[in-house]
Amino acid sequence: MTLAPARPVALPPKLVRALPVTCAAAGALALIALAASPVSTAGVDVLTYHNDVARTGQNLNETILTHAVVGSGGGFGKVATLPTDGKVDAQPLYLSSVPTVFGVRNVLYVATEHATVYAFDADSGGVIWQRSMLGAGEAPSDQRSCGQVVPEIGITSTPVIDRSRGPNGAIYVVAMSKSGSTYFQRLHALDVTTGAELFGGPRNVQATYPGTGDTSAGGVNTFDPKQYEERSALLLVNGRLITSWTSHCDINPYSGWIMAYDPQTLNQTSVLNVTPNGSRGAFWMAGAGPAADPLGNIYLLDGNGTFGNTNGTVTLDGSGFPTTKNFGNAFLKVSTAGTLGVADYFATFNTIAQSNADTDLGSGGAMVFPDLVDSGGHTRHLAVGAGKDGHIYVVDRDAMGKWNASSNQIYQDIANGLSGSVFSKPAYFNGTLYYGASGDAIKAFPITNARVATTAASKSSKTFPYPGSTPGISAAGTSNPIVWAVENSNPAVLHAYDATNLAHELYNSNQAAGGRDNFGNGNKFITPTIVNGRVYVGTQTGVAVFGSTVPAAPTNLRIIQ
Repeated sequence: MTLAPARPVALPPKLVRALPVTCAAAGALALIALAASPVSTAGVDVLTYHNDVARTGQNLNETILTHAVVGSGGGFGKVATLPTDGKVDAQPLYLSSVPTVFGVRNVLYVATEHATVYAFDADSGGVIWQRSMLGAGEAPSDQRSCGQVVPEIGITSTPVIDRSRGPNGAIYVVAMSKSGSTYFQRLHALDVTTGAELFGGPRNVQATYPGTGDTSAGGVNTFDPKQYEERSALLLVNGRLITSWTSHCDINPYSGWIMAYDPQTLNQTSVLNVTPNGSRGAFWMAGAGPAADPLGNIYLLDGNGTFGNTNGTVTLDGSGFPTTKNFGNAFLKVSTAGTLGVADYFATFNTIAQSNADTDLGSGGAMVFPDLVDSGGHTRHLAVGAGKDGHIYVVDRDAMGKWNASSNQIYQDIANGLSGSVFSKPAYFNGTLYYGASGDAIKAFPITNARVATTAASKSSKTFPYPGSTPGISAAGTSNPIVWAVENSNPAVLHAYDATNLAHELYNSNQAAGGRDNFGNGNKFITPTIVNGRVYVGTQTGVAVFGSTVPAAPTNLRIIQ
């Protein structure tokens, strides 16, 4: 196939000067047009993990991917592969109508474990720019004697985009790297148009917090960059950029860090450690970011760690909070107004035993429900999360329940709705909660009078192996709703289900003849991005792109230089 080079367009001098090397050689770069993909001006963006700060996973502005298109028996499938220099664990993000050296384009932003950020033309597949997050002489981190993120650690967490920052908008990224035996965690802000560093970045991630726990010396806990990685997605809320940190496996010493930054200056504005006088209690959440409510409070599930006293007992103050300020294995509400602080929490009655047995809540992610009205006409403010014990915990955000030694004082505890542990996060659409536990089907739980059903109304015929699946939703308002889920198998499989009846599978990527839609072996914790008639799935070697195959599009995209 012969490919013609793209024709650059005139840009303002300020933009041309800011272009990185990969864009300056525009004449050497060819863009490959997909026959079925004219540039859209619909203006739909995916700025953050799971589509919104509540982490509902729904795109309600998808008019192209209807049931007829996806379930037509051959008119939908893999249309492209976007190759990258490493694994894609972060969810791809999407901006419409971005000014670039090639004109105004829709852009897909992809981050890799080789610590590179790519800006792909979402309609042609060409690379608009790419930028390494590594310093001079550095490499991505090794896997730190842990098999969770392999073979290298660069960018694991999903970035976040703010279109209002800088001259063109900013994408915020946390990357890990090393030089010899020295490890770095850095916060970057990149111009969405050029990839140039903004606001004097990058900034080394450093932090201290008062306490006497395992990560302390002389009454001060110190953040050691080699002991942590940023797996949970970044969050922009209440004018603050939030990061939350996990360890490498359970390799001590580590504790539970949350940090806030000013997105305009990259200055650190607040730090919270949720196990300052104990140990562990970090934030895995299967790659899910903290969820936020309309008031700017954030909700997280932290992992196994000290709750209460280090000797296994619990002493509460008059407000029901542990006197030691240790909140290991808890469903947390953290205020972002002023200094970060735990505003409320829920911990299971057997939280200490759960931590000791590694059956903690921290394996799953939290989600904030929209306002729901109960049978008495009262508006309820709820959030939901689940972890390794397989319970679905629904909390009242106004009174989460705290800790009781004999029973769970919680809004709703659904003990038997799931058939496996949760290493994923749920989605929400039109009064229904969707969960994909490990070794379980994707299940739909209706919500009536602000109560989640204890049994699923429908479920997929397929059960999903470890780690289960984090579903995403596309719909045009309430029309043509589709649940999208990636199966972590070899080869991996993208599934599409009728959201009103999960027993009705519209499509899966194994159904096309000759393996046309296969996209390689599975990749843990992958969340699909659904926007503008396309589904983007991170893989071991790049991003698989799914959409209409009528008229036929090339199977793979390649950059011609």
